[in-house]
Amino acid sequence: MPLSKPSERTKRLPPWLRVKLPDNKEFAETGRLLASRGLHTVCQSARCPNIFECFSRKVATFMILGAVCTRNCAFCNITPGAPTPVDPDEPRRLAEAARELGLRHVVVTSVTRDDLPDGGAAHFAATIRALKQNTDVSVEVLIPDLGGSECDLSTILDARPDVLNHNVETVPRLYPAIRPQADYQQSLTLLSRAAAAGVPAKSGLMVGLGETDGEVNAVIRDLAAAGCSMVTVGQYLAPSRLHPEPDRYVPPPHFDEYAACGRHHGIRHMFCGPHVRSSYKAEKI
Repeated sequence: MPLSKPSERTKRLPPWLRVKLPDNKEFAETGRLLASRGLHTVCQSARCPNIFECFSRKVATFMILGAVCTRNCAFCNITPGAPTPVDPDEPRRLAEAARELGLRHVVVTSVTRDDLPDGGAAHFAATIRALKQNTDVSVEVLIPDLGGSECDLSTILDARPDVLNHNVETVPRLYPAIRPQADYQQSLTLLSRAAAAGVPAKSGLMVGLGETDGEVNAVIRDLAAAGCSMVTVGQYLAPSRLHPEPDRYVPPPHFDEYAACGRHHGIRHMFCGPHVRSSYKAEKI
């Protein structure tokens, strides 16, 4: 069975997963800047364990289209429910924040917006264009599955992001429990379409959700076949006590084995480690 119930917490966090708190002013300054612009980050909404390190380096993954998601995946801390209306001024404010932070590589993600006819594709495209018009940056977008729409994906690809990221999150066997409103093959098709369009395709998944190492390696092979040139693998951590506990804490040497598997199958950049998330140190890939 994947994951254990919150009331069954018995595992102590191993030493390699403990995070040091920041000791510099940049952490607070980044948070204040984002709040002053009325911007959301997945770092805060998803309670990412790397927020202390990233904010201290003046790095953040921007989250557009609000802070409420139309889906309710088991691993995620983002609030599910009825989203707010799309803010047409958000792309401009995001570009200003990126410029003020001095970013050279900007990662933009979003909640899933199944309530919108295009899944938010036009807003993604507007954000990419605002960034490229007003800042000297490369732009990586981490997008939802858009309901499998090739037309909506084309809207985003036509804005020419430098990287198109879409996470498969877990192995296909666990989709009913972990990602019930998504479809594994649909996600692979989205990634293959991005790669075929000449935009570097990137994806990622978590371990500790109830999968086996053999299943992880099978997903890595599928991502290679879909044309991904970048893949991340990281440890699932419960973002709150209301979320299920991981079924295992994968030791660091296992992540080296995942990376070796990906390189063997032709994936150029394998970024694997306990604290790795899909946008962690994305500017280095």
